[in-house]
Amino acid sequence: MGTQGAGRKRNSNKERSTAEDDALNLIAREAEARLAAKRAARAEAREIRMRELERQQKEIFQVQKKYYGLNPKSDDRSDSKWGDIEQWMEDSERYSRPSQPHTLSDDDERMSVGSRGSARSSSSLSHKSKKKKKHKHKEKDRNGHDDEYSVLSSRVDDRDYLEKGSRAASALTAATLASLGGTSSRRASVETAITVDAETATREIKEALTEVEEKYRKAMVSNAQLDNEKNNLMYQVDTLKDSLIELEELLSESRREYEEKVKDFEREKHAHSVLQFQFNEMKETLKQSEELLNEIRQLRLKQESFAREISDLQETVEWKDKKIGALERQKEYTDAIRTERDELREEVVKLKDILKKHGIVLGPDLSLNGDTSETETDVATSGGDAAPQQAQASPTSPSEGNSMLEIRLRKLVDEREKMIEQMKKLKAQVDQKSQKNGTDGSWSAESEPLENGNDPNIIELQRDSSRQISDMKFKLVKAEQEVTALEQNVSRLEGQVSRYKSAAENAEKVEDELKAEKRKLQRELRSALDKVDELESNNSHLNKRLEKMKSSRGMAQTP
Repeated sequence: MGTQGAGRKRNSNKERSTAEDDALNLIAREAEARLAAKRAARAEAREIRMRELERQQKEIFQVQKKYYGLNPKSDDRSDSKWGDIEQWMEDSERYSRPSQPHTLSDDDERMSVGSRGSARSSSSLSHKSKKKKKHKHKEKDRNGHDDEYSVLSSRVDDRDYLEKGSRAASALTAATLASLGGTSSRRASVETAITVDAETATREIKEALTEVEEKYRKAMVSNAQLDNEKNNLMYQVDTLKDSLIELEELLSESRREYEEKVKDFEREKHAHSVLQFQFNEMKETLKQSEELLNEIRQLRLKQESFAREISDLQETVEWKDKKIGALERQKEYTDAIRTERDELREEVVKLKDILKKHGIVLGPDLSLNGDTSETETDVATSGGDAAPQQAQASPTSPSEGNSMLEIRLRKLVDEREKMIEQMKKLKAQVDQKSQKNGTDGSWSAESEPLENGNDPNIIELQRDSSRQISDMKFKLVKAEQEVTALEQNVSRLEGQVSRYKSAAENAEKVEDELKAEKRKLQRELRSALDKVDELESNNSHLNKRLEKMKSSRGMAQTP
């Protein structure tokens, strides 16, 4: 069962989890900021490289236009250039010849000039190719990109060009030597052939040169295109490398986040299992508390029934006490009446003795009154005897007992009044007799038979009184026994009442404790349900983030 300390512990766990979440969020934000900075730096470097590549491509294109004759006036310039070269070669041959006898003819001079022109043209072509190579190497050094294919192709083209030039020059020199070695007779016929050969040779050289230049131009254009393609491919490779690095970083970051989320998920799962276990325990405790509350209700009902029984028993005890008090008062009253009756009987006996001594005989009405009184007393005594028998036969009928006691009391009161009236009558008779007869002999003569005649009645009255006294004593003893039994029952019931009161107090305390525990468990249950809802929302949020990361990872892996 949860306590207040456990509640504080849960609050501290919640605060610690929020602090960890804040720290993780801060770390994630810093990592995202670093990634954004890296991406911005990469984008800036990419833009710089793009500008540099564009500038290099523009420079290469301008150099190609400038040095490789990509402009439309290249053909006219080449023709004029070859004409200027031939003129320069002729002038230089004319002014640089040594002083020797002019033995050679014009044809020899033309042949020499043609041979020298061809040689110089070959030398000029080789010099031009060397200049082009130097310029190309400079361009390569300036650009910083070395393409082996372009270098090899340029070298092969230059080599073919030089071989063609050397072959043409050797053909020209052989023709000139053959012409020089020939006889003078054949000069006129050979002159035209030499000129035709020279023209054809120059034409062939020009055609070969144009072909070589065209091939060279095409090779340079293809090299430039290949260089551009190479630069583009290198740029694409760089961008792909950057994107690959970014994707690797994202993958590592996503893996780290995935591991963290898995750990968080395991922690939350463990916490959820703990909370589920606590929730089940709380359910069990709530069931037990409900069962205890039902038992407490049953005990309260029993307590109320016992309280009603105790109140009924107390009422019966009070009624018995009242009955016992009434019997005691009745006994005292009957004792007083009996004493008065005994005194009156003694007085009656004395008066009868006196009347007998004086010889006075009682009248029939007096005797009849005495008989009737005696019979009434007998009836009263018989009724008194029957009353305790009925009381013994039916002790559980208090109304009948009270009515019998009232009847007996009335009879005793009537008997007393009759005795008092009889005494008054006797006194009146005695007074009358004393007035009529003043002698004592007559009293004694008449008192003896009266006394002898009244003795059995007196004995019977004494028997009745003794029997009534014994009955009253028996009733008193029985009432005392009933009183003691009732007192024992009362003490026993009081003990039960005290026990029930203590049990009720304990049950009330337990009920209060259970109510407090129930409220506490309800609070803990509400907090646990809130925690479960929060964990479920966090779990759904984490699942969504994992799905987003998986989708982004799949999109990154499928370009």
